[in-house]
Amino acid sequence: MNVTAKTIASVSIFSIAMAALEGAVVVYLRALYYPEEFSIEFKIIDQHIFLVEIVRELATLVMLLIVGHIAGVNFRERFAYFLLSFAIWDIFYYGWLKVFIGWPSSFLDWDILFLIPITWIGPVAAPVICSLTMIILAIILLKHDISISKTVWAYFILGSSFVLFTFMRDYAELIFTNGFYKDFPSLMQNQNFVDKAGALIPKPYQWNIFLAGELMFILGTVTMWINRKVVTE
Repeated sequence: MNVTAKTIASVSIFSIAMAALEGAVVVYLRALYYPEEFSIEFKIIDQHIFLVEIVRELATLVMLLIVGHIAGVNFRERFAYFLLSFAIWDIFYYGWLKVFIGWPSSFLDWDILFLIPITWIGPVAAPVICSLTMIILAIILLKHDISISKTVWAYFILGSSFVLFTFMRDYAELIFTNGFYKDFPSLMQNQNFVDKAGALIPKPYQWNIFLAGELMFILGTVTMWINRKVVTE
């Protein structure tokens, strides 16, 4: 087993274990706030707990970034290992939830994906597809000496914007159409926001925009592949 394969294995094992820890925390949160059945309906959460959740999510990102930084020796490798660790963590997060509580029952089940800067929601299939795309991109970056050109970055940034729009659309629309952005730092203390968020019914997921984002990722990856050089150990 070469150096790259060993590092990939180590990063993967870490990410799987981290996913188990993350899944366990979510099991506890759901037991507290969704004791009967999980849904994406907004729940009134203690302000302190909400802030702790924000810190936990930030800490998760920091840990994944640090893993990439430690595993790689240059920007390309560090970016690739970050993508790899993030993707494996995300996929196995749902795998562990399935083991722990039998959820999700379908890849089309909706989930609360993230809370920063606003709440992200979407069907489980969407982040899983993104993660599979990230794994493919990471492996290409690790196996080939590739410079990520401005054109490739443009594809990736545009694709990410499309995907993030589909995740944040519902809550962004709620916040901006009702003027809640003026009270953004203390939204959790705004009873009007809490009431409206609790009654929020998500619109059908915009798979067309999501797939457009995926197409941007594919175009960026293909562009890199055309300009690749095989990495020798």
